[in-house]
Amino acid sequence: MTKTRIKIYFDGGARPNPGTIEIAVVCGGVAHIERDVGRGGSLDAEWLALIAGLRLARARGLEDFILLGDAAGVVAQANGTVRARGGAAVHLAAFRALVGDGPKPRIRHVGRAQNLAGIALAKLHGR
Repeated sequence: MTKTRIKIYFDGGARPNPGTIEIAVVCGGVAHIERDVGRGGSLDAEWLALIAGLRLARARGLEDFILLGDAAGVVAQANGTVRARGGAAVHLAAFRALVGDGPKPRIRHVGRAQNLAGIALAKLHGR
């Protein structure tokens, strides 16, 4: 029997941009949506969603998981292939602190149409 890697989808948005941030994380078919997590831009929202996804994985004691998001820049920064600057560097530091000494989580870019967290946020707004 093969153990299946758990997929955790993340997405965030700001309304207006910049504005009030909302985030969604989908794990095991269940959407976890937070509506007013502060103020900022869409980049901040994506980072906060990624961090929330990692927190959810940790809270559930998951070891074999992959974080999937449609923000290519955030995925690249979190994976270390693109330098994080300004506010993104602050979010990256928070992300790395949460990772700690453990193994670096897998993070992959997916298209917007495949991002279940983005779909959950869109349904919230009737789109």
